[in-house]
Amino acid sequence: IGDRGEIFLANHALPVATNREYKFLYLSPAEIPVDEKEKVAQALSEKLDMDKDYLILRLQEDSLYELIRDKMTDEAVSPIEELKLPGVYFKEEIVREYPYGDFASHVLGFVNEDGEGQYGAEEFFNDVLRGKEEFWEGIKGPLGYFFPGLSNSDNKGADLQLTIDYNIQYLAEKLLRGAEKTLNIEGGTIIVIDPNTGKLLALAGLPSFNPSEYSEETDFSVFQSDATQKIFEPGSVFKPITMAAAIDQGKITPETTYQDPGVLEIGGWPIYNYDQRTYPGDITMTQVLEKSINTGAVFAESQLGHKKFLEYITNFGIFEKTGIDLQGETASKNAEFKKGYEINYATASFGQGIEMTPLQLARAFSVIANGGKLIKPYLVEQDQEISNNNIISPQTASKVTAMLVSVVENGFGKAARVPGYYVAGKTGTAQVSYSSLGINQKGYSDKTWQSFIGFAPAFNPQFLVLVKLNNPAAKTAEYSAVPIFQTLAKYIIDYYQIPPDHNENE
Repeated sequence: IGDRGEIFLANHALPVATNREYKFLYLSPAEIPVDEKEKVAQALSEKLDMDKDYLILRLQEDSLYELIRDKMTDEAVSPIEELKLPGVYFKEEIVREYPYGDFASHVLGFVNEDGEGQYGAEEFFNDVLRGKEEFWEGIKGPLGYFFPGLSNSDNKGADLQLTIDYNIQYLAEKLLRGAEKTLNIEGGTIIVIDPNTGKLLALAGLPSFNPSEYSEETDFSVFQSDATQKIFEPGSVFKPITMAAAIDQGKITPETTYQDPGVLEIGGWPIYNYDQRTYPGDITMTQVLEKSINTGAVFAESQLGHKKFLEYITNFGIFEKTGIDLQGETASKNAEFKKGYEINYATASFGQGIEMTPLQLARAFSVIANGGKLIKPYLVEQDQEISNNNIISPQTASKVTAMLVSVVENGFGKAARVPGYYVAGKTGTAQVSYSSLGINQKGYSDKTWQSFIGFAPAFNPQFLVLVKLNNPAAKTAEYSAVPIFQTLAKYIIDYYQIPPDHNENE
């Protein structure tokens, strides 16, 4: 670990992963005369505040090495050294330290006792941090190294500069911990990304862990990132993707109307709106998003057609990993959805029965925010390849953005408003399937995933935020995820000093 590079976050001078030299104390019982053992045990028990009988027991061992205490500071060591006790030794060790406890733990991962990175950036960039020559040879181009986020000297480990902004990450984690107390959430994630480039500004998740004390964890699932390694059904936050595809194909416009039947029967399955609500009269596609009407999303998908719907969500990256530079990213095969039954397409149009990671959803939503391009999320600055192929046209992206502004101004997203700024966003409350809970049963539990995804300023976005909460004690995302988004969005707007885009009194 000694020469392992340190890890830094943006806008913070001190490393969040570093190395520290400690000493550890061990005994060599075989070297200690029998008549001296009592005296050694007594002296050590006083200086170390340890049980004398325990030490005597260790001194009875027929061995040359008995570890008694690790991670000792020089202050703790010197009084023992002064005693000059026989068979008592100190050895130096270099330990990987995470000075901020569980802060950004899923981003960082940890280093195991063999000096190998596990999870997060520690594992993904293990060779870089250790300074393996073959890595540097592999990335050296005609203009030198093309990872501006890495710095290296003499084949020692490179320091890693992550794009995660310390201040935004701090607030995101604080908001999740607040939701743990006030909404009793069972976990969740907040992702903040620049939708134009893919640069990640925050990747917060609960439950978290302390990388310095990884060995004390008994449930290894805590090491997995909710954002990149756990799949979920997004619910209504997926409706704008359906709308974008249908608008892009010219099958509907934001003003297209339909009649809400209240309940749809497809293949013997009933589809209801939330709370079994009905909406009389002509309903526009914009109102479908404002009021989050399931039958309206099914209508939009039916106008588009299943084949094209599948083509678009494939292009939006829902079935493939994002390629983020973090260890262990997963993607659902969506085997059930791909069976292609009529009911599968219908429910997928409003985000049920189709699975993805929160990061896949954030990337898909970025297509709407940035005018139609599919980006690759990243944590270390690198040469970005942003495709020239538009997933949707800039005109479509602009129309859907205006619809999402209407959701915040007139619909269930009102609590996301930031005075002086147009915010585009969408709520989602999805039922958690039994299979997601590890229960071998078809259908859905009473638990919910509640989320809000939005970007601002809507027509020139500087950031996109996804708030996803696991089973909060609230009826819908309007009361759980939306206020959290608003707090974070307002903070980032002030932090970035983004000028207002309209006068509130207009």
